[in-house]
Amino acid sequence: MNGIRTPGVERIQDPAPIGPEDDLDRSLRPRRLEDFVGQERVKEQLAVFIEAAKARGEPLDHVLLAGPPGLGKTSLAQIVAEELGAEFVGTAGPALERKGDVASYLTALDPGSVFFVDEIHRLPRALEETFYPAMEDRRLPITVGQGAGARVVTLDLPGFTMIGATTRAGLLTTPLRDRFGVTHRLELYEPTDLARIVRRSAGILDVEIDAAGAEAIATRSRGTPRVANRLLKRTRDFAEVRGAGRIDAAVAREALDLLEVDEAGLDRLDREILSAICGKFGGGPVGLSTLAVAVGEEADTIEDVYEPYLLQQGFIMRTPRGRVATDAAFAHLGLERTGGHGPQLF
Repeated sequence: MNGIRTPGVERIQDPAPIGPEDDLDRSLRPRRLEDFVGQERVKEQLAVFIEAAKARGEPLDHVLLAGPPGLGKTSLAQIVAEELGAEFVGTAGPALERKGDVASYLTALDPGSVFFVDEIHRLPRALEETFYPAMEDRRLPITVGQGAGARVVTLDLPGFTMIGATTRAGLLTTPLRDRFGVTHRLELYEPTDLARIVRRSAGILDVEIDAAGAEAIATRSRGTPRVANRLLKRTRDFAEVRGAGRIDAAVAREALDLLEVDEAGLDRLDREILSAICGKFGGGPVGLSTLAVAVGEEADTIEDVYEPYLLQQGFIMRTPRGRVATDAAFAHLGLERTGGHGPQLF
């Protein structure tokens, strides 16, 4: 769908095929700020900025959303478009390979549109300069022709709001980062907020769940709504096959144990990371690349997906020499520090 749409319907150029699970995930996304659970400071500030922009009849200033995966950056971007009554156009940094790709998006925007770029830290450096005049002056210089006959034609762009999402804000160049007038960092969620999200999602999925069941799922969800919703769906499957279709604390615990998610919210790879640091490397320090090889996972995945939660929970520390396991990590694995001679079982 590449035309003008009514508010509430997004347009994504060259979309991938949508399957039932994708439709289900979309149905769980909140549509308004008032429905978005958690991140209260971010919501309050965005509400003020959106209301001010609407009162002035101007596009909202460009927004940068940073934070670990699964915290709702894409949902917030869609909510901003919904609150503004604007079209939502989405893409991702790796999908933009040439200046022509950028031009095709920007020149097709309707006035006031929200242009969302996920994983903006992966935007090719050569394309960043293309965004500078577009974000600041709503102008897009285009080179026409080649060689001595080449000339630059500047296209005027409609007012728009660019929203960038990143899991690694430190990889953004200063010139690009400084062009975002609104910057927010999303933090991991508290279990109470995650339990509210689980109950809301259960209502949408028509799943019966009690408060204890929602709390059991929330406490093992790594502080991440995406994980909470995934665990809810898998717990629903377990309840339908091995239970009475209703999720209580006992059913939730059995399902999560089957999924190998422990009471601290750690899954198998989390424990493998801790086991490698504590066992193979005597508690560390160990470099990220070495750790990635030891557990058979990409270094970026460990750094972006697994480390934030392990750091927040106090299981590991980052040091100039590498990752170090804390006493809490040894205790969680049932290991004992042995003064540099390798851990032993209690």
